Amino acid sequence: MLWSSCRKDFEFSPSTGSLEFSRDTVYLDTIFTNIGSSTYNLKVYNKSDDDILIPTVRLGLGDASQYRLSVDGLAGKTFENIELLANDSLFIFVETTVDINNFPNPNGEYLYTDQIEFDSGGNLQEVELVTLIKDAVFIYPDRDNTTKIIETLTLNIDGDQVETELQGRELLAEELTLTNEKPYVIYGFAAVPSGETLTIDPGARLHFHENSGIIVQSGASIAVNGAFSTDQELLENEVIMEGDRLEPSFSNRPGQWGTIWLLDGSLNNTFNYVTIKNALVGILCDGNADATNDKLTITNSQIYSSGSFGILGRNTSIRGENLVLNNAGQSTLAVTFGGKYNFTHSTIANYWENGPRPLPALLINNFIVDEDETAIVTDLVEANFNNCIIYGNDNPEFLLDEIEDDAVSFNFKFTNCLVLFDDRNNNFSGPNFDFENTALYENVIFNQDPNFKDPRENMLIIGDDSAANGQGNTTFASQVPTDILNVNRTASPDIGAYQHVTFPEEQ
Repeated sequence: MLWSSCRKDFEFSPSTGSLEFSRDTVYLDTIFTNIGSSTYNLKVYNKSDDDILIPTVRLGLGDASQYRLSVDGLAGKTFENIELLANDSLFIFVETTVDINNFPNPNGEYLYTDQIEFDSGGNLQEVELVTLIKDAVFIYPDRDNTTKIIETLTLNIDGDQVETELQGRELLAEELTLTNEKPYVIYGFAAVPSGETLTIDPGARLHFHENSGIIVQSGASIAVNGAFSTDQELLENEVIMEGDRLEPSFSNRPGQWGTIWLLDGSLNNTFNYVTIKNALVGILCDGNADATNDKLTITNSQIYSSGSFGILGRNTSIRGENLVLNNAGQSTLAVTFGGKYNFTHSTIANYWENGPRPLPALLINNFIVDEDETAIVTDLVEANFNNCIIYGNDNPEFLLDEIEDDAVSFNFKFTNCLVLFDDRNNNFSGPNFDFENTALYENVIFNQDPNFKDPRENMLIIGDDSAANGQGNTTFASQVPTDILNVNRTASPDIGAYQHVTFPEEQ
């Protein structure tokens, strides 16, 4: 039995050029210069009834190639006598890191190519390798060459110098204007120095690594000056802030980087025509509830795919117009610990599908809980929502969470809004949920379809059948006379950030 269980070694025939492949070209998605790509795979099939021997598997450019291969578990650029059994397959893994400056006149980007060659001569078969390399400006903290410790931030927080464990550094004078000439890749937190303004020009592209972001210190400001593009599909003048992974599978993956943090004491922060994607918190805005000018003014902007919150305000002052929010792990908009808030013609949605979501699209409260589990209550000076859509895939999609205290105010109002709040089980009671009180709820439409184009793909423009059509208040429309796509809304304003369109009929 022992001898009969043994077998002779496989007999391998030379390859005849009849290999088959899972693809004829491996496209490695766009990467930044000197930043490694993801690992991609190619499957090689031997569909014959013979065990074959592939004499060589190599990169066309040989050792000079910027691609790296792993064949049958071995790393290298040239491999010999690769065995492949009958009707079996073989995985080849491919990755690359390229310095764009090694090529003449790259002009901001370079299409780098090579081939994987199987065998040679008349039996030669090739699979193309293609990747686009983008040049970029890198902003990152220093690292001590001896200790390898990365620089951390000391922040000016309302006049006090506070040492933190956040990796990062203050921006230099020459880094306080970010242009559209090259994308920026930011490692760690880039802090705007006190007394300075970070200006971001139309068309700028900012990419943040994991645990990175921008911090605007006390006495500092940020001005994001995106502009409307006449090409509504490209929006090339819009400012985009997102993660530094450029593969399509990362396009809408939440929580890839930190936040834009407006510290207590920062002032006159403005965002116009900006899209913020894939952060943990899109914008974190702290303090200055009684600022003469709102601490944060955000207009014609979109915030998507946030791990926790799209915008989190804490006892602060925010004005939002033509604002579109969607897809956050908790709330797309949370205005907490009191403060002052005014949102007009905004679409506040949440169609989160990456697990359970504990909070509605819109959260309003007047307290925080300290380390001793004690609630600290403060004034909600105002929270006004005018001509806004507040909707999502849960119910209800707004929550008023008040700790009652005769010494503090809790002022809010919804005017000409379309909202999802279907209290079928009478779980909500009290004066804050008296929907017949026109001092709190005026011309509010409950639980009717907004007819979004495709909210799961962040397409929140509304169609002909939307309950928001023509239901906006003209006074507020005159304050924001064009929608986020620069369409005039004064004659017959719709609710939300978009005027409705006619969707093409499905084929």
